[in-house]
Amino acid sequence: MSSVAQATSSISKSENKSSLNPDCFNSLPRLIPRKKRRPPHNPVKAPEAPPLPSPPDLPSLVFEEPSRRILSSHDHELFLSSPTHTLILSFVFSLSESAADKEISSVSKAPRDPVILKLLSILDRIEDVILRCPTKDQAGSRFGNPAFRDFIDTVSSSSQTWHEDLGLSSAASIAELSTYLHHAFGNRARIDYGSGHELNFIIWLLCLNRLSILPSSTFPALSLLVFPRYIKLLRTLQSTYYLEPAGSHGVWGLDDYHFMPFLFGASQLIHHPYIRPLSIHNELIVEEAGDDYLYLDMVRFTLASKTVKGLKWTQPMLDDISGAKNWEKVEQGMRRMFVKEVLGKLPVMQHFLFGSLVPAAEGMSKEED
Repeated sequence: MSSVAQATSSISKSENKSSLNPDCFNSLPRLIPRKKRRPPHNPVKAPEAPPLPSPPDLPSLVFEEPSRRILSSHDHELFLSSPTHTLILSFVFSLSESAADKEISSVSKAPRDPVILKLLSILDRIEDVILRCPTKDQAGSRFGNPAFRDFIDTVSSSSQTWHEDLGLSSAASIAELSTYLHHAFGNRARIDYGSGHELNFIIWLLCLNRLSILPSSTFPALSLLVFPRYIKLLRTLQSTYYLEPAGSHGVWGLDDYHFMPFLFGASQLIHHPYIRPLSIHNELIVEEAGDDYLYLDMVRFTLASKTVKGLKWTQPMLDDISGAKNWEKVEQGMRRMFVKEVLGKLPVMQHFLFGSLVPAAEGMSKEED
């Protein structure tokens, strides 16, 4: 650049600088960093576990065979405001809380109440029934092997002995509890299985609690030993008789058949030092920790059993939930799901069975009406 051009440029910059208002910099708005956007807040508070009521007065209790009582939306509304609704919430959430911060292996190594051993033995004997009821020709049907009906009939006929082993003596009490047990494995007519059948197993355990056979001290073993054994049995049952998932991809889309393992499993992981909700995408963690944590075991089984790989395609809701900040958020969400999507859904609860230990509310319909 020539000396003339340099001089001209220097004069021009000097003039521009002198023409600026010295106060213009003070008049500019201050730049304030944006606050980090908070994740969306769920305004619905996670339900807490109500206190578990004392068992009923057994001498005055009149046992009855459980039956359907939710036959209309009005019946469902009566149930939602009834003591039985509160009782179910209390029992399920108490089981979930009993699993908090516990590994399955640690509970397995602890001394076991004799009644827990009896429950596990009953589930073992039920699995033996599968071997005695071999599959039959399905005539080209994808779901529903008719031999499943033989299985249900055998379980029903064997229930008396099993319940006598648990300490039940009267025929009426055995008949009431047996109804919940054999309904815990699927629908005999439709040869399907879903969330309502899983709930029947929980209600069977609840009835044993109401009879003081399963005190609260057994709850960790129920949620982390008995219930996982039930899930394992159901996997054998589902693969043997090709049970159709009841409903469309499960009620929640978490799993084709189950929900409770995700509630109990999330509770297990609430304070885990390194396993986070996103860890379900880490196959190494899922494989190594799946034996100790129900939530990871469910993910592991899904990954192994689906032909399409990736939770995004097979279980999109699980994939979405994995973005939660921590396991406490996941567990709270599962509680809300149970209240809204199970007990709060008429299509699910219209099949629910009420008896003397899990009574219907005053004014609810009866099937014979």
